[in-house]
Amino acid sequence: MDYFPIFLDLNAQPCLVVGGGEVALRKVSLLLQAGARVTVVAPTLCTALTERAGRGDIAHLARDWRDGDLAGQRLAIAATDNTEVNAAVHAAGEAAGVLVNAVDSPAHCRFIVPAIVDRSPLVLAISSGGNAPVLARQLRARIEAWLPHGYGVLARLAGTLRERVKARFADERARRRFWEIALDGPAAEKALAGDEAGATAALEVALAASDDSALARGAVYLVGAGPGNPDLLTFRALRLMQKADVVLYDNLVSPAIMELVRRDAERVYVGKKASNHALPQEEINQLLVRLAQEGKSVLRLKGGDPFIFGRGGEEIEELAAHGVDFEVVPGITSAAGASCYAGIPLTHRDYAQSVTFVTGHRRGDAIELDWARLTSDGETVVVYMGVAQAPRLCAELIAHGRAADTPAAVIEKATLPEQRTVIGTLATLPGLIEEAGIKPPALIIIGGVVTLHDKLGWRGPVAPATPRHTA
Repeated sequence: MDYFPIFLDLNAQPCLVVGGGEVALRKVSLLLQAGARVTVVAPTLCTALTERAGRGDIAHLARDWRDGDLAGQRLAIAATDNTEVNAAVHAAGEAAGVLVNAVDSPAHCRFIVPAIVDRSPLVLAISSGGNAPVLARQLRARIEAWLPHGYGVLARLAGTLRERVKARFADERARRRFWEIALDGPAAEKALAGDEAGATAALEVALAASDDSALARGAVYLVGAGPGNPDLLTFRALRLMQKADVVLYDNLVSPAIMELVRRDAERVYVGKKASNHALPQEEINQLLVRLAQEGKSVLRLKGGDPFIFGRGGEEIEELAAHGVDFEVVPGITSAAGASCYAGIPLTHRDYAQSVTFVTGHRRGDAIELDWARLTSDGETVVVYMGVAQAPRLCAELIAHGRAADTPAAVIEKATLPEQRTVIGTLATLPGLIEEAGIKPPALIIIGGVVTLHDKLGWRGPVAPATPRHTA
């Protein structure tokens, strides 16, 4: 994060704008909307600023900028077409401890002015860190078109009830849950439809009907985070990620996805790697129960889907045994993500009429699979957690009758920008994995459908070529 985003209370605060043209006019207008007391330093003013000065909206110093002009100012904006003057204002601000923004000159900015979507008191600010202001404005235009003005009404009405809600619910989590429910129900619908009176009445009804004990009750949400790309999260997953008090997350949950979790939520890493478990599964189960019994909203965030090699069933068994409320939210499983992004259909009428998901994770020294039923030419086999065991897996399949030249692929970091796809056969894949340095997370796909990769792979190469193929 290049800039720390804040909202400043500038009501009745002295602010300085250096420059009198159209750019200065835009900055003056924003400052006045925030209630600032604005002084403009410029030899001459554009027509609109002249009118504002005439009405007494702004003070005007009809001269060039001077070093002492920042005295007593909260912040300043340099909006001249003279880069030397703008740089001088910035330097003076640094010396005096006054925040300065020099328009279109990021090197001379202690703060930047974002693109703004105003639904007061709800305000959204969008910034590109000064790198692409046009992009920020384009995003603002899209949000303007999407965000109804009724949200501003809803925010204002919520403000009128804030103290009453605080007095009603002593528990902070209960208050937050009340608002999450109330602002996503009838009151919101009425506010968005322009019915302010109806929205007010709906909020009053929600407050009167709220059950303190129910709002204070904890719950666990098992959420599939998908194969890693945050764009593949479900809407339900995103909503729950923003509501959680505490998040237990796995090794396969990408940093980009964790960035979408509520900022002040407690984060607990419970990931598992080969022979290295942050917490044993039994302790994870017990921790979920304990946190929920403390009244917390617990997000159990899992890579892929909770019910496909995610041990979600074991976790909710423990929750059910202790009477803990829970919900399971499916995610795109790694097999679906990897196959789509590698251009390898899991089924195809010319190559495979069925697909089987297996895990290469060993119990002791044995890989417990029904080898005989995995040898059909018309079946696609997808192996989760199989990179380390690839030599044994491929050898066993060949030994039980699957042809050594059966096409096979490994997809590393599927759906992410750094995804790599390596193509071989049952006989060659283990060596290719070692040569390419493939590391988990990675998925193995075995079967005739792999031959479709060259035709259907829609992602270009993103890593150095391997001995066979990388995409």
